[in-house]
Amino acid sequence: MVQGETDPAMQHPTGLSSRPTRVEVLVTAAEAYPVLERAFLGARREIWASFRIFDLSTRLRSPEAQAVGETWFDLIVHTLRRGVDIRMVLTDFDPIARPSLHRGTWKAVRQFMGAAEAAGPGAGRLRITAAMHSAVTGVLPRTVFWPQIAARLRAIVTWLNGSESHARSALLRDMPGLRDWLVSPKTGPLRARLWGVPVLYPATHHQKLAVFDRRLLSIGGLDLDERRWDTPEHNRPGAETWHDVQLMVEGPIVAEAQAHLETFLDVVAGRADPPPQRKLLRTVSRRRSASWVRFGPEELLHEIYDAHLMLAARAERLIYLETQYFRDTRLARALAQLGRERPSLSLILILPAAPEEVAFGGFAGLDARFGEYLQARSLRLLEDGFGSRLFVGGAAQPRRKARRGDGPQAAGPEGSRGPETADEHCVPEARGRDRLKGAPIVYIHSKVSVFDDKAAIVSSANLNGRSMRWDTEAGLLLDDPAQVVALRERIMRHWLPRDPEPALLDPARAIGAWRNLALSNARQPPDRRRGFLLPYDLDAAERLGRSIPGVPEEMV
Repeated sequence: MVQGETDPAMQHPTGLSSRPTRVEVLVTAAEAYPVLERAFLGARREIWASFRIFDLSTRLRSPEAQAVGETWFDLIVHTLRRGVDIRMVLTDFDPIARPSLHRGTWKAVRQFMGAAEAAGPGAGRLRITAAMHSAVTGVLPRTVFWPQIAARLRAIVTWLNGSESHARSALLRDMPGLRDWLVSPKTGPLRARLWGVPVLYPATHHQKLAVFDRRLLSIGGLDLDERRWDTPEHNRPGAETWHDVQLMVEGPIVAEAQAHLETFLDVVAGRADPPPQRKLLRTVSRRRSASWVRFGPEELLHEIYDAHLMLAARAERLIYLETQYFRDTRLARALAQLGRERPSLSLILILPAAPEEVAFGGFAGLDARFGEYLQARSLRLLEDGFGSRLFVGGAAQPRRKARRGDGPQAAGPEGSRGPETADEHCVPEARGRDRLKGAPIVYIHSKVSVFDDKAAIVSSANLNGRSMRWDTEAGLLLDDPAQVVALRERIMRHWLPRDPEPALLDPARAIGAWRNLALSNARQPPDRRRGFLLPYDLDAAERLGRSIPGVPEEMV
């Protein structure tokens, strides 16, 4: 861990001054999962947590955790038996738009309840909540999109009817949100109930954080399941790669995270006001009191977005961004304007070569195509503002073929074997997006933003409208220069050759050095490349992208 001092000039968007913290940077699940396991093992009284995905069939990796069992189910049983209370919020999902994720949430709830039962009498208390965001889409847009909703319902029914009767019953057990929209005759197949317009839930809880005994915080972009397991070498099939960043933190920030975990469900439901914070950055929205014409929620807090604008405005040399999506045209315009006004400022942006479902499934639904349209548009805005002072990179393995995999394939974890892809088709524009310049891609899911040596943000939020304004997100503002530099070098070194040239890590020279390295790698066969870095293929995104008039950017 790194101890840092606080720059008194740096302020959180709330106007409150920040205080020092101790931070451990964890890159990929190979580093983060063992540390998370040890945090559960070390907890003495209570654990509060909120995750999008938390699968208890995930294998344990640390020797200490393996001493108590094979999977996270065993670790939860062990933790409860030691008398530790666990309060876990799992994100629930729209059962029609995201049926596989909805099913995964309720399967996880069953796992947790089974662990509590296995822990026996006298164990710690378990409070497990499957939390749907309170916001609902207005009647007018639901009516306009009723044909698409009905088609999705029929696809779900077709998928369910393709299972044997006993398997179908097991599937429906974990899909409670669908019960009101299915007709289950005593004999014969299921049917969709196509009268009435289903409620749609446009926002989710996307945060990934846990607090242990009110003294230790895990926060960042990484959920828990086998799909997300990867190592810093990324030597596995592209569909099994997963680059992410998580922080383990001690200090005053932990109390802020604890307060957020204790209150955010009431805040989102409109029963409470959000507590003031200093270094914890949030996106929080809630259900509108009355609006039949709106797609999304009422925006309440957009501190992560505000912090990006504030810190970018203070940057003088280099802004470094890693994100799963760069689709927020409002943020892109603001950054582009800074690029025009500040000729000394450069921007490095690292993205996955393609959305997960496109790269590894070849599927391109309306959401993926709209997302690619927004991302391509946002990148063109950056090009106009920064010119040659912009580098947009992707990542691929320095090998032509990855080793054979033994993990789950992805199309993606959002339902490669579920009904999400039943009404979608492979399109020519999606072909080959699992490779970049002839090599298997590294799928990037990290959410890291660094502004000179002054400040950095690590969070659960992508740089898209959904994360900036709709979904529940949480992240950490780092403002100690030593911590910021250490984080930036750690994150940048991951993509670079083992012994990078000094220019690659120098904010004043990095833009040219990164571009030259990426172009050099692109000219070489995969096994002769230095590091993972390659140019991002913007043309491929533009070929796939499609505008959808009338749909807000925040939908994707």
